[in-house]
Amino acid sequence: MAQSLSLYSRANSFIELGKIMSLAAKSGSLQDSEFRYLYPDFYDSLQSAGNHNQWFTPENIVLALEAWGKALNEESVYLWIRMYESKIQLNEPKRVAVIMAGNIPLVGFHDFICTLISGNYFVGKLSSDDKILLPALADLLCAIEPEFAKMIRFTEGILNEFDAIIATGSNNTARYFEYYFSKYPHIIRKNRNGIAVLTGNESAETLKKLGSDICSFFGLGCRNVSKIFIPFGYDPAKLYTGIALFFNVLNNHNKYMNNYSYYRSIYLLNNTPHLDNGTVILTESEQYSSPIPVVYYQYYDNLEQLLIKLSSDDNLIQCIATDAFVSHKTVLPGNTQSPGVADYADGIDTMKFITEL
Repeated sequence: MAQSLSLYSRANSFIELGKIMSLAAKSGSLQDSEFRYLYPDFYDSLQSAGNHNQWFTPENIVLALEAWGKALNEESVYLWIRMYESKIQLNEPKRVAVIMAGNIPLVGFHDFICTLISGNYFVGKLSSDDKILLPALADLLCAIEPEFAKMIRFTEGILNEFDAIIATGSNNTARYFEYYFSKYPHIIRKNRNGIAVLTGNESAETLKKLGSDICSFFGLGCRNVSKIFIPFGYDPAKLYTGIALFFNVLNNHNKYMNNYSYYRSIYLLNNTPHLDNGTVILTESEQYSSPIPVVYYQYYDNLEQLLIKLSSDDNLIQCIATDAFVSHKTVLPGNTQSPGVADYADGIDTMKFITEL
């Protein structure tokens, strides 16, 4: 059945949705009375999401809304869809099932955008940790353009009646997804991590921005920096320059501090060398994926050799916060949690995948 909405009608609806998300973010603590009056149902959903999941603090919900509101600007969206326009216009709609993670607010929103802007039907299986925000945004989208109502379906049960699948989870769940969905066209995403590469010449302001990459969303996102490469001779305690700005936010969150107390005890019992500012633990490690509230660091002595290592470990890395070099994965410090519409998780072009179904 051919799609009744044109590509640019769909895109414009998302641009309007982005404006509402930005408006919500500008309300700060989500207590703004004018916003509550204009969008009472959405306002209530934002409050419910925070009550449902303690990791989804008002600040973190605002951060997610702000990032996507910024990304869904007219110029960026138009430039993005033009790259796929010819294929989108020719395709018959497919049913794309999306299994979502729930580590940070709206972590599956980009798959939602890609599926619907490309004119396909979205079948969403929500994480139990994040089952309120996306349906609330879907309701707003349908209010902007009622035709979307017949293109969106959410389920908490077994997925059925779909033509392709996009699934995001841990390395363990990825093996499960590969087994059960191998006969369908699919994208299966595994664990990846944000990292940072420092030269030792970073200003205090840059280190403050890096603190945001580390601590926003309590470090739960795959784009959060969990590992930092520093040159030999660099004092890792300098990393606390930016982290210190988040001391109150982290220190006043019970779940986060429970994790901190646990790992602090483990490191002390095992005599593991580490630094500790009472909120974030720094320890040297060759691993990439650090537990909350730990940040790993590793020394390097030659940037060119480090780049070779990072290339070989590419499948473990989501993005790289640095101003030392430029690659397809680098962003400037402070920007890891502000992806644009053309930035794809795991480097897999979701729009290309969907438009070639």
